Amino acid sequence: MHYRTLGTSGVEVSEVGFGAWVVGTDWWGDRTRSDSIELIHHAIDQGITYFDTGDVYGHGDSESIIGDALAPYRDEVTVATKVGYDFYNNPQAGHGELPKEITGEWIRNATRRSLDRLDMEYVDVLQLHNANVDEVDADVLKTLDELREEGLVDAIGWALGPSIGWLAEGDLAITEEFDSVQLVWNLFEQDVGNHFLNTIENTNSSTSLIPRVPHSSGILNEQVTPETGYDLDDHRGFRPDAWYETGWEKIETLRFLERDDERTMGQAAIAYLLSHDAVPTVTPTFHTSEDISAWAAASDVPKLSAEELSKVSSLYAENFGIDRDDGMDQLRSSVDGEDIRAAGINKRATRGPRNTASSD
Repeated sequence: MHYRTLGTSGVEVSEVGFGAWVVGTDWWGDRTRSDSIELIHHAIDQGITYFDTGDVYGHGDSESIIGDALAPYRDEVTVATKVGYDFYNNPQAGHGELPKEITGEWIRNATRRSLDRLDMEYVDVLQLHNANVDEVDADVLKTLDELREEGLVDAIGWALGPSIGWLAEGDLAITEEFDSVQLVWNLFEQDVGNHFLNTIENTNSSTSLIPRVPHSSGILNEQVTPETGYDLDDHRGFRPDAWYETGWEKIETLRFLERDDERTMGQAAIAYLLSHDAVPTVTPTFHTSEDISAWAAASDVPKLSAEELSKVSSLYAENFGIDRDDGMDQLRSSVDGEDIRAAGINKRATRGPRNTASSD
């Protein structure tokens, strides 16, 4: 395992991180608390030191499990959590989105509650969870700065949701020099990641990008295949058949990324993201200890060559030679903002709101 630094925060992360949305929830299968802790400890054994949870996962259960599992290793690991949803006063209805609370007061109180569940004095990375650009005003930014000054957090991030907000949100985080922006990014979904790479270059920002869903929800690691079928008992079961079918066709065009006994497709998908200097860590969705062992090793596989990266870009530009879409447009925001403009919402990123933060 190799390690990098998040932005200019000095916070160290393992190149492969642990997305703790799989513990404390039943969205990716049922497991006991002891099963979850065993999974986390196996990740540590494989060199993983970055653990990313959120207060809404299992309504606090994920944080509690992470806190218990990492207690003996606190000085050796980096812990990130997210705040911004009011699950305290609202029951969870299936996989639907809960009401959000993005205010300075809420963030401060939610952070303290998270620290109590984690049983930690500070969290290494605090992220706004799926916040819209117009929710993050001057006082929200001021509160984040204060939490860092008070030693309750070391780094500040913004976790983006595909059906909630993308470009303006990430652009604002980069402009405001957040330490990290978490986003969905993989070989099949490159537009948003490429957009933020350009924003970072144009603004000379030090913001790091943290990709999640690097395996396109199971296709790029080949856990979802024509043989496994379409009927999955988790969130992927709601996807149209075209998503599966186009994904299976696309992966065949990427077989050149595999190397016998050196790099699997699942590892190549992670290595592709780590080839970008702005990406210090990638957080796959681990289901089993075998997943952890296989994908943690992606930090050590041969890096993608310039020729391979160029070929990937060319394939993506041509939609991998497929002349139909994946049927997912109705389930996610368009990356160019057309849906946002049609709704009459101003989603342009603002600049410099910290300068107008109230002093009371």
